Amino acid sequence: MFRRIIAVLIILVSVIPAFAARQNNSLQVKGSDTMVNLGQAWAEKYMEKYHEEFIAVTGGGSGTGLASLLSGTCDIAMSSREIKQKEIDQAKLKGIMPNEIKVALDGIAVVVNPKNNVDKLTLDQLGGIFSGKITNWKEVGGKDEKIVVLSREVNSGTHVYFKEHVLRKNDPNSKEEFSPKALMLSSSQAIADEVAGNSSAVGYYGMGYISSKQKPVMIAKNEKSDYITPSIDNVVKNVYPISRPLFVYTNGQPQGLVKKFIDYALSPEGQKIVLETDFVPIK
Repeated sequence: MFRRIIAVLIILVSVIPAFAARQNNSLQVKGSDTMVNLGQAWAEKYMEKYHEEFIAVTGGGSGTGLASLLSGTCDIAMSSREIKQKEIDQAKLKGIMPNEIKVALDGIAVVVNPKNNVDKLTLDQLGGIFSGKITNWKEVGGKDEKIVVLSREVNSGTHVYFKEHVLRKNDPNSKEEFSPKALMLSSSQAIADEVAGNSSAVGYYGMGYISSKQKPVMIAKNEKSDYITPSIDNVVKNVYPISRPLFVYTNGQPQGLVKKFIDYALSPEGQKIVLETDFVPIK
């Protein structure tokens, strides 16, 4: 029995340092589904340069990423919205100090099926469609078909941004909500897939998800304004009406491997990856 205990202790002594070393050379990055492809592209190229380090990137939504940062289950939270005051208050109670770093810019694309003949909308029309006040495509120049509204779930930063900037028009007193008939989908890819297969559907996501299977709609601030396509150039020029910054959050100022990875994301090579994944570099 004594020998068996000694043997187990020897194994533990040899395994624990190796486990600790592996943990020290790895990062958990979690959050925004809008940013998950970008985060994974960063991680892939980063690990090609630094073979001894491991970066795990998963989605789940901005709210999920920030909750993971607050619970200590991720090192970096990706968020397509700014952290809320209530999240900051919760963080302080747990001894977490959220530190915000802008890493890219994005335009939110509103997309329909390529068979849909509607190719432009105003912000007011968008608000009417997604709140349920406009229910048929013929009301905005389309066919006589009921509109199928698709939205991200409430833990999505894209959902929050779209509600605040399109449905509520940046009015803090507005209580406008998404239509109760809107289908809340768990990811940007789910919206892309549904729009691709449903000629009556309309949805929104970060423009990095645009493909030939969906048609992005041109957006105007009002009927007297120009209709603008969601594109990198238009986001850079700040003329596309639904644009936003993308963030990562850390617990305090980044240090060690966290700093090394974020520095890579902000480097010329990292910002080139931003461009290659159809987002807009900040540098």
